[in-house]
Amino acid sequence: MQPPAGYVCVKVEDEFFTVEKHMLIESSDYFRALFDSGMRECTQEEIQLHELPARGFSVMLKVLKDDRPVLNSEEILDAIECAAFLLVKPLTKYLIHIISSNNCILMLQAAATYGVFDLIHASALFIRDIYANVREDLSFLPEDQLDYIESLSPSTFVAVATHSPAVDYLDDVSRTICYLDEVENHWRTLTLLPDKASTSLAGIAVLDNNIYIVGGVDGLRKEVVKPSFCYDTERNSWSEFSSLQHLRYNLTLTGQDGCLFAIGGMCKNIVLATVEKYHVASNTWSFAAHLPRPGEGIACAHTMGRIFVCLWLPMDTTDIYEYRTHKDEWLLVTTLKRQQSYGHCMVAHRDNLYVMRNGPADDFLRCMIDCFNLTRQQWTALSGQYVNSKGALFTAAIRGDTVFTVNRMLTLIYNIQEDKWKPAKEQPGFPRSGSMHTFLLRLPKNRLTSVHQN
Repeated sequence: MQPPAGYVCVKVEDEFFTVEKHMLIESSDYFRALFDSGMRECTQEEIQLHELPARGFSVMLKVLKDDRPVLNSEEILDAIECAAFLLVKPLTKYLIHIISSNNCILMLQAAATYGVFDLIHASALFIRDIYANVREDLSFLPEDQLDYIESLSPSTFVAVATHSPAVDYLDDVSRTICYLDEVENHWRTLTLLPDKASTSLAGIAVLDNNIYIVGGVDGLRKEVVKPSFCYDTERNSWSEFSSLQHLRYNLTLTGQDGCLFAIGGMCKNIVLATVEKYHVASNTWSFAAHLPRPGEGIACAHTMGRIFVCLWLPMDTTDIYEYRTHKDEWLLVTTLKRQQSYGHCMVAHRDNLYVMRNGPADDFLRCMIDCFNLTRQQWTALSGQYVNSKGALFTAAIRGDTVFTVNRMLTLIYNIQEDKWKPAKEQPGFPRSGSMHTFLLRLPKNRLTSVHQN
């Protein structure tokens, strides 16, 4: 078999794959070392890989070509074997992104067998978050794996209300970030906000288990806050980092792969389409691809390593775009049209995007939810109305297969089912006034009292 120039033919089991050599060198430490070794294989047009599954190699090529294959158990096992033997970081990363309650134990076992340490850690973290639901299924795991899972901190539901910078002489005890102690049924203080920090119309995100606050306004002077702040969860300390190049408020902040993305917002009453990217390692901001159109207070979610936003055309249309980080481009994914209603909040679970929206005629005491499945490219409406007499639910966070929503009166916890969110538990509402930001954080065990029990 004669491959085209720049390609190589790879034989795996009885199958032949014609693959771009540059793609293999870029993605696989094994092939990079092979082609740099000066060995005979460097010049051969055909390479044979022994004792590797062709099915796993096929999955690897799909991932490297930017496909997003849906994998069954056998394909997961074969893909992990190829990721381990060929040292393919993009494939390992993809496997981490598709961990779910259906495959997390399988992922852990296979990753442990082949020594894929990043996947071991990610699977163990996911299992820790759903520990109570899978405890009986873990009984056959080796003791060292069980010990490792139980040594990890589970994700904790965290909230912060709207606050402007504190006046120096005012000791504002409400300027706190709090976490929900689910065992004691109580909200506890995690940390005080820095005096100069604002959560009013600010962008707030968690990246690598640290909290970042960017932008916002000073409620007293109505000025944009220049400093950016980071809360180091392990050290329980705050620090400032470099400011946005284009200061803004009512922005959306999200994080992925060691970078923050500040999306849209406002400046001097002008709605922005600009996007800035912060590289944590270098402490620098740079401009990224503009939004397709200006937006403020944009709903955002990420799942399976992908970032999605809602852009509105009030009052009827919600466009969902994906930001392709590696290509720095925005792509329209789908459009939802509902009379006099558009998306205010979006969360993701597996390959589903859940868009929370107000009811018709601006009825904000009713919260409707529509679900878009990324694999099937289909919309469905969740049955029921997600509302209580105390107010609508427009903030949410997902841990495992559980959704946390909160207002001042109640924290409502749901289990995600195929066609609905099933109410599971009620806990106290967040004891602060104003709008809220909510997210998940893994708190060091020595700082917790009884957030979770094994």
